[in-house]
Amino acid sequence: MKNGLEDVVAAETKLSDVDGEGGRLIIRGLSLDHLVATETYEDVAALLLDGFFPQRIDSAELRIRLGHARITVFAHFAAIDPDLAALPPVEAMRALIARLPDGDDLDTALHLIAAPAVFLPALLRLQKHEAPIAPNASLSQSADILAMLTGNVPSQQQVAALDAYLVTISDHGLNASTFTARVVASTGAGLTSSALAAVSALKGPLHGGAPGPVLDMLDAIGTPDNAKTWIGAALDRRERLMGFGHRVYRVRDPRADALKGALKPLVAAGQVNAERLDLAQAVEAAALAILKERKPDRPLDVNVEFYTALLLDALGFSREAFTGVFAIGRMVGWIAHAREQALEGRLIRPRSVYVGPLPQAA
Repeated sequence: MKNGLEDVVAAETKLSDVDGEGGRLIIRGLSLDHLVATETYEDVAALLLDGFFPQRIDSAELRIRLGHARITVFAHFAAIDPDLAALPPVEAMRALIARLPDGDDLDTALHLIAAPAVFLPALLRLQKHEAPIAPNASLSQSADILAMLTGNVPSQQQVAALDAYLVTISDHGLNASTFTARVVASTGAGLTSSALAAVSALKGPLHGGAPGPVLDMLDAIGTPDNAKTWIGAALDRRERLMGFGHRVYRVRDPRADALKGALKPLVAAGQVNAERLDLAQAVEAAALAILKERKPDRPLDVNVEFYTALLLDALGFSREAFTGVFAIGRMVGWIAHAREQALEGRLIRPRSVYVGPLPQAA
């Protein structure tokens, strides 16, 4: 038995390969570096969904259909009530997704991919006492998300940065939320059930909730000169450093460099505070040096959450919304895994080892 299913192979997949020793992520035969540099979110979404539905669609058609799906899904926002609107963003978003039909066809999939992209910006605006903005079907998914969030036309650099983020987190092996989606799909439940279960797993702080505290850490450190002292004191208190270490990667998380690179055009365009990025890089350098000194036998490096926090903050998302933005990007991966499990897998039914008391003999 391996507690937490550590290193247990639970599925064969054509979707992604996480190489923890080599620090590589491959999505359907293409490296993450290649995808971030050359592909849009719609390209990667079409790549992940390919072969799991009777229809074959390319990225151009997917962009059109996804735009129409955002329009359709937005109508469900009219059902929101004050109690629902007052919930944390990811919980309110989950409740709205639950209104969608529970099918297993491509239309259901596209509505689910559209749903968090539409609901989260609308919820964030409503919580600031601003009117939600209807989607624009002519825009890309990333451009429309930013337009619905801010009410402004996003810059080319902002759209590219969000696209890079959504591509980077679109799929990542059998993480907790993806495995949850596959378990539910293995029972024959529909895609909406699988997606809702995945969102519920994601909102746990050990999975999708880490980026926000990265900013809290940077705020507490304040200046690059304070980084070494603050980090040393935090480790003395046995506190976890947010944005460092990963369950699978034994070297640097390749997604961290992809997102760090996505920040640079925003800095060049003056859309990110350069001092904030300088602080983050100083904290990264100090943390890596101290961790190497104090924990030489335990490889700890930057993970995806570290630069996610800076990128999403720069794009105008509040810290409490970060988990919801993660769901926007990972939704297509959840759906692809759910379809793969439904088409090619079996009912997932592991065994447990009973360690409780035994009945006493009479």
